[in-house]
Parts: sequence; C-alpha cells; structure tokens
Amino acid sequence: MYLSNHLTLAEATKSATAIRKGIHNLPPDQHLAALVNIANKIFEPVRMHFNFPIAVTSGYRSRELNKEIGGSLTSQHSKGEALDIDADVYGGYTNKEIFDFIKDNLEFDQLIYEYGTDTNPDWVHVSLAYKGVQRGEVLRATRELGKTVYSYYG
Repeated sequence: MYLSNHLTLAEATKSATAIRKGIHNLPPDQHLAALVNIANKIFEPVRMHFNFPIAVTSGYRSRELNKEIGGSLTSQHSKGEALDIDADVYGGYTNKEIFDFIKDNLEFDQLIYEYGTDTNPDWVHVSLAYKGVQRGEVLRATRELGKTVYSYYG
C-alpha cells in the first residue's frame, strides 16, 4: 500500500526491533490517516524537490514498540505524525539540505536536527500534527552526559 507516490506503508512501519521482538506495528485507521497526511505534505514534497530516494529510518511506532525502544511517552511517531528521514542512506544529498528545505518551505509541527555535526545532522526528525495548529518548532538534539538535550535551532 502506498501512502504517497514514493512512500509505502511497509517503509513507514518497518522496524528491526518490532521484527526481532514479534511486536505488531501496523497503525489503526486514525494513525494511518495521519501517516498518509505526513507522507503527502512532508515526505512527497521533499522527495519531489530533490528527485532522489530518501530513507525513512523511523516512522510509525505502535505504543508497544515505542516503549520497547525507550521512546517518549508523547512521541508523535506513535500517532503516525512523525518521520525520521535520512538522505545519507542513498547519498546524493545531505541531511542538512533536507532539513533546510523543510525549514524554509514546508509547514510542520516540529523539525529536529538530530545529533551529527555542525554541518550535517545524523538524521532529520519531522512531525506534522494531523489535527490542530502546527507549532513550527525548530530544534536541535545533542547529547550531554549521556542524555538527549533539545535546544532551539539557530
């Protein structure tokens, strides 16, 4: 099943942890609708702009999977509203280019420059609230003393 022209449900729900632990990771209908929304309003515009494959390294996470990996209790991944994307998997473009394109051109709820260096994040986290107002929050995630710390980007 395709969520958008270039993103399948299988890509958006794939999880090595879910496979290894036998965790069901298919979204219920309301979360599937949110995945279709983010696929068409975020993933597809990015994919079309760069005209190059972009990997989803983490998409939908069932509550059980999210708990297993130590995700936030309020993670938008568990509602089908967030994707972690990584252009570096296929080469051609950098995660920083993807991050900047989303920041400068698309509506989003949260955009996070995840770890990495000052010139390129390890991956890009982006969320799009299915209903309600988008916060347009741009953050940077770093590690300090083994913990993730979020600060405003810029």
